[in-house]
Amino acid sequence: MRALRRFVVRPQLPEPLRPLGALIRNLRWSWHPASQDLFADIDRDVWDRVQGDPLKLLGAVPVARLEQLAADEVFLRRVRAGAADLDRYLTGPRWYQRQIAAGADLPAAIGYFSMEFGVSEVLPNYSGGLGILAGDHLKSASDLGAPVIGVGLLYRLGYFWQSLSADGWQQEHDPAHDPQGLLIERVLDADGDQVTVGVPLPDGRELTARVWAAQVGRVPLLLLDADIETNDALLRQTTDRLYGGDQDHRIRQEILLGVGGVRAVTAWAPVRSHRT
Repeated sequence: MRALRRFVVRPQLPEPLRPLGALIRNLRWSWHPASQDLFADIDRDVWDRVQGDPLKLLGAVPVARLEQLAADEVFLRRVRAGAADLDRYLTGPRWYQRQIAAGADLPAAIGYFSMEFGVSEVLPNYSGGLGILAGDHLKSASDLGAPVIGVGLLYRLGYFWQSLSADGWQQEHDPAHDPQGLLIERVLDADGDQVTVGVPLPDGRELTARVWAAQVGRVPLLLLDADIETNDALLRQTTDRLYGGDQDHRIRQEILLGVGGVRAVTAWAPVRSHRT
């Protein structure tokens, strides 16, 4: 029987370890060795087993180990130092801010639209070189302090993996990903409701997508997800996979990314301003 719904349990961290949450939610750790070493020292066997995914690590590590670390002052000092370093990274002036302070005429925001972003394997939203390039651009923009906003699509099926059948034939498997189990968060409006955007299609229908956000250092990455009940079965498949389907499928994706992406940024901007 096929499961109707998958639930992802996010463990409650002991109070002294709460700063780990902020370190994990921000994907800066994916290119920050000190953060990766900190996560690995929680439980190196589990870290290897979950292939370097800190969210899965917290879900798999025994509660007794977390309680032990919550009483380990040496580890807690590392956690606090990591949280303070991240805060300085996110709030302090960097190259872009120094250029503006020196009188440079630079844009206040820059949109980066791409079909794929290869930030980390824990966010399976890319296929190859284009995605890795886009992900590296976001990381570099973050390090420079450039006000880039990434905009892409959230693919439900992610990577496929291969196996061999009993008679030696190659078989492909498409694991479905629950957004709740990824390092992304729903974008909510001032009333706490999920932000959605609608885009008109050539056939007269409207495609609706909800907006998620990943934090890549200082750079927000907005991801549009069409797999919602508002859409019919065909439209829900718009964000099922990267580079899949026929020409119509690809055109729907491009319309959603282009038109819907602009609308997502427009809807997200006041939410971001309200929070800051």
